[in-house]
Amino acid sequence: MNLELEWEFAEIWVDPWLSPPYILMLIKEQSGKFSIQNPAQNYKTIFTSETYEESQMWLLEDEYERVTGRFCQPA
Repeated sequence: MNLELEWEFAEIWVDPWLSPPYILMLIKEQSGKFSIQNPAQNYKTIFTSETYEESQMWLLEDEYERVTGRFCQPA
C-alpha cells in the first residue's frame, strides 16, 4: 500500500475456510475509489472499483467474510 495514500476507512475480510484464515483489506480512498489489498504481499492492490458494493461483491463471490468493525484514518 502506498503509505502516502489518503484513505477514509479500511475493513478486514477473511476467508475462514483456510487455515490459517487468509486476510484481505478493503480500503476506501479519499478519492472515492475502493481497492482490495493483500497485506501478505506488501499491500499489493488486487482489485479496484468505483463503488463499495462492487468491491463487496468481489469479496463475497470468493466467500470472504467481513470482520466486524472499521478502521478510520486518524484526523
